[in-house]
Amino acid sequence: MNAPRRALIVIDVQNEYFDGVLQIQSPPRDQSLAHITKVIEVAAAQGLPVVVVQHQTPEGAPVFAEGSHGWSLHPEIEALAQPTWKRVVKHKSSVFADTDVASWLAEQGVDTISIVGYMTNNCDLGTVFGAEELGLDAEVLSDATGAIHLANEAGKVSAAELHAALLVLLQSNLAAVASTEDWAAAVRAGAALPKSDLGTSATQGRAAFAG
Repeated sequence: MNAPRRALIVIDVQNEYFDGVLQIQSPPRDQSLAHITKVIEVAAAQGLPVVVVQHQTPEGAPVFAEGSHGWSLHPEIEALAQPTWKRVVKHKSSVFADTDVASWLAEQGVDTISIVGYMTNNCDLGTVFGAEELGLDAEVLSDATGAIHLANEAGKVSAAELHAALLVLLQSNLAAVASTEDWAAAVRAGAALPKSDLGTSATQGRAAFAG
C-alpha cells in the first residue's frame, strides 16, 4: 500500500469557539487547542501541506462577522502561521463548498485530508462528506476537534455525547478516527490509519448491545 499523501485541514479555530456563543464544550477547548498546535508542529516538521480555514458571515452578524474578534483565528494559531499555508474563507459547513480547496489539494497531489478544529457536529462533519464526494480519504483527530451542547425542538444532547457518537459514526464508514498521538506516529511512519466499515461496525454493535 502506498503511503498516504496527506494535507492538514485546520478548520475554524477562531475566537468564537473560545469566548463566544459557540464555545466548545467537549473535549475542553484548551485541551483541543493544545492538540491542534501539536498537530500543526508535526505537519510543519513532516512537510505536509496545510490549509487554514475561517468561517465568515457578513458584518453585523451575531457570530463570525467579517473582521470581528470572533471571526479572527485564535492567537495561538495565528502565531504559528506560515507563508506556505493555504488560507481560506468559507461560508458553508464544508471547506470545499464554493472554495478552491479541492483544486489546490489536487495540485499538491493530496489523497488524504487530516481534519482538526471545530466543530465535530458541523464543519468537520460537512468536510468529511465533501471529501467522500471528491474521492479523498479523511482522518479526524478525536482530541483535536470538539463539539457544543445542543438543544432544540428535536431534543437535547450534551457535547460529550454528541462528540463521542459522531466519532463512532465517522469511524464506521466515512473517516479514520485517531488521537493526535496515534496520528503523529502514522505520519512519521508514512502509514495509513485504521478505519472500520459499516458491516463490521454493525456486527460489533449488535454484539455490544446484545441482551
